[in-house]
Parts: sequence; C-alpha cells; structure tokens
Amino acid sequence: PYVMAADVYANPQHAGRGGWTWYTGSAGWAYRLLIETFLGLRLEVDKLRLAPCFPPGWESCRVVYRYRETFYDLVIHREAAHAQQVAEVLLDGVVQAGGVVPLVDDGQKHEALITLR
Repeated sequence: PYVMAADVYANPQHAGRGGWTWYTGSAGWAYRLLIETFLGLRLEVDKLRLAPCFPPGWESCRVVYRYRETFYDLVIHREAAHAQQVAEVLLDGVVQAGGVVPLVDDGQKHEALITLR
C-alpha cells in the first residue's frame, strides 16, 4: 500500500506498463480512502469503529486487521442490499456493546462478524 503507478499505458506497444511507479503520495491517500472511507475502519485508541460505505452489489467483505501483535479476522456482512448501519458486532462469538470491536494485544487470533442492517 506504499506506492502506486500514476499512469498505466494503453498503447499496444507498452500495454499494462505503469509509469511513475514510485508515486508515493497518491498511494497513501488511496490507502486511507479505501480503509477509512470505503471500509469505514477507524482506530479509536483501543477499539475499532466501523462505518462502511459499500456499493449496493456488495454482500460482504473480509479484512485481516493487525493491532500490534494481534490479528483480527473481520467479516462484514450486509443483510439487505442498501444496509450501511452496524447492527451487531460478534467478537469471538460474544456480542459487543456500542457496535465497536474492542482491541487487545494478546497475540491471539480473533474473529469478528459485523452485521449491517
């Protein structure tokens, strides 16, 4: 997520080749756009708040999120085509209050199911 091509050639002689491949500023902004806006992931000290903005055709997505030395396997599932609000967060099978994923650095793998309604 650190660099991206500024342009990709369409000329048959160079099709698919990218120029300006170390265009770092745009890569950082594109990464933030995808993570913070599109997926709606926001770190708040020791919890992860979600406010996704998915296209209507998406039913679900999966994100592996690393918090220090601990990995969280997040599955965001939409119950209806236009659902955008977090209705329930299950972390390791336990319902979490406030629609957030609490984060702990215990070195274990955690699984979260986030339901949008």
